[in-house]
Amino acid sequence: MHPGNDNLAHYCGKTKVVDFVPKHPDDLPIWDSGVLTSYEDEILLRPVRLYKDPFRGGNNRLVLCDALNGDMKPLISNHRHSCLEAMEAAAKQHPWFGIEQEYMLMDGNDRKRPLGWPVNGYPEPISAPHVLYHGAVGANNQYGRDVMEAHFRACLYAGVNISGENAEGQPSQWEYQVGPCEGIQMGDDLIMSRYLLLRVAKDLHIKVTFDPKPVPSWMGNGAHCNFSTDAMRREGGIAEINRAIEALSKRHDRHVAAYDPRGGADNKRRLTGQMWSSDISKFSSGVANRAASVRIPKRVSMAGKGYFEDRRPSLGIRLKYPISGKSTRGPNKLYLLIC
Repeated sequence: MHPGNDNLAHYCGKTKVVDFVPKHPDDLPIWDSGVLTSYEDEILLRPVRLYKDPFRGGNNRLVLCDALNGDMKPLISNHRHSCLEAMEAAAKQHPWFGIEQEYMLMDGNDRKRPLGWPVNGYPEPISAPHVLYHGAVGANNQYGRDVMEAHFRACLYAGVNISGENAEGQPSQWEYQVGPCEGIQMGDDLIMSRYLLLRVAKDLHIKVTFDPKPVPSWMGNGAHCNFSTDAMRREGGIAEINRAIEALSKRHDRHVAAYDPRGGADNKRRLTGQMWSSDISKFSSGVANRAASVRIPKRVSMAGKGYFEDRRPSLGIRLKYPISGKSTRGPNKLYLLIC
């Protein structure tokens, strides 16, 4: 499979039969496809990562592919290529990423209504809803746990580095965490996890929305990005963390424009400064501050080393952005911008 375009709900894939069990992407041939192109052209699919197929089982594999032009150069929508270059340039820093992927389940018949919500109105109570629904159990508090559980197991089987899941701050809103992953694996595993989510939800006749604010008066959907380098994880790494946050603060407008597929227009509806979100118009940071643009967890502050969390990315963040080709250089340092 390969990402079809900038619409996250549009992943493309097809089946190929081979007479051996591939152990490495290079074992498989480059294939072609006419999808997303005119009838006069086609794109080439180059395998880049293998996963076990949780739907067919056995020796079957899901294959993540790079989309290339006929001259073997990446398509304009193929952001993995520039990401890989950035990761290779920063390999000595051992960059780790962890993405908290939120999503909302929508009714399969009425796709504008969240799964399980009343046809008219909202679930009760509508005041401080996250207190009741975050991490909740019970039929009155959360809907779609079967989707979440099936997706979680599919990721574990496939080999996606999924590290957790939980109910979020409104009914039918869920989150799973991918990582920590080093380098380009973060983008690959995130793409595959989304593909698996769409497959699982489809089988249950449920739609997944990647809109960062599907219900205007309720919490939005994000993809908080946790990041560290080897220097940040060492003793005294908090100084390196603070330097990186300072570098991020100087390009806030550039980053928020990159943090959703529509140049920040979608994220503007989410980052209002309310409901555990920061204000999109200004950069902020703090320890244990979930209303800040960038948060340093309290346990990281206490340990004096670890990672930081960029809370600005929307749930629709693309591979280009959590693992970006953009960087800020300092004296003998390369700070990867999570953008």
